[in-house]
Amino acid sequence: MMMRPGATLAGRDPFLGTPIEVTLDGMAIERIREVRASAVPEDTWILPGLVDIQVNGFGGADFNGEAIDVDTVARAARRLQAVGVTRFCPTICTQSHERMARALRIVAEACQAHDWISRAVLGIHVEGPHLSPEDGPRGAHPREHIRPPDWDEFVEFQRAADGRIRLVTLSPEWADAPAFIHRVASAGVVVAIGHTAATSEQIHAAVRAGARLSTHIGNGSHAVLPRHPNYLWDQLAADELAASIIADGHHLPPAVVKTFVRAKGIARTILISDAVALAGMPPGEYDWLGLKVILSPEGRVGLAGTLYLAGSALDLASALPKVMRYAGVALPDAVTMAVANPARLLAADPGTLTEGARGDLVVLRMAPGVDRAEVVRAVVGGETVWPAEGV
Repeated sequence: MMMRPGATLAGRDPFLGTPIEVTLDGMAIERIREVRASAVPEDTWILPGLVDIQVNGFGGADFNGEAIDVDTVARAARRLQAVGVTRFCPTICTQSHERMARALRIVAEACQAHDWISRAVLGIHVEGPHLSPEDGPRGAHPREHIRPPDWDEFVEFQRAADGRIRLVTLSPEWADAPAFIHRVASAGVVVAIGHTAATSEQIHAAVRAGARLSTHIGNGSHAVLPRHPNYLWDQLAADELAASIIADGHHLPPAVVKTFVRAKGIARTILISDAVALAGMPPGEYDWLGLKVILSPEGRVGLAGTLYLAGSALDLASALPKVMRYAGVALPDAVTMAVANPARLLAADPGTLTEGARGDLVVLRMAPGVDRAEVVRAVVGGETVWPAEGV
């Protein structure tokens, strides 16, 4: 349903703490004014729409599944809006050239078919196939489809995506990686280091060539590393690299989240979900990708009968209170890591609570000291998308 002109939202400004009323006029914020404290519950906040640059799927919709179609993209986008993510990067992972190109083509077709999807898709994130072939760093990416960087393949991928690839994750351990990174970065695409077993010199060469991000740092790595040097220290020390982290309490221990945030600082830390298709689904046992997978009530996606993770079920709103507690940061910092930083990385409108800014807003209920966040209302381009009409 469309909000009528002059419709308002109320909550607390996460940066100032003051109770405010936001009036929307069409697709933009028309007016923001302070209201009396009693008009807004203490635990209710108004945030700019969240930005997630790594989403493999959501709510049963899988961007990497064989059955992907335009409806898959639409279903995932609507489910993400319901949890406060108004812009995101569908993430296409390592597979055969043909299968990756098909997924890229379908995401592009979805954007071409529906303006609202085009506005929601900030860009496409291609994770692989130029990753480490080693067990551990490779993660769940299939070994048989790992291959070295290939500029011609990237051009074909970008053509299939109708120019929408904005982020590429690769390992710089390949001999031709620096030249490839330089060429991709020169084409205006952000290059990230991830799923890597690279040496210190290979990390440094990647940074010199133009790499700007460490993808889900601390994950997609060996279980045991040399004390020093190693590729984690090298990436943490590189001021040129921002770092994305999965702050779900399962992928990284709280002490590691705190250390990473302190090393990178608020300005260079980006919250991501790295959500798989099971995110947003009820807890239970699932047959997924030919595997028995358990989605726990705590949001852990584990391979049945093992201690191994099988993906992330995080939504970005839920990462806010977790990173606040784990890293000891305040709400304004958490919001910056989930909105302004990922948008800035991709040279996009950062999303702000200012008059004239885009009308993508989330009303969030989040009590102090509680590791939960509830999206009360989500507005995209002036349209209320959650609760959906009739809910």
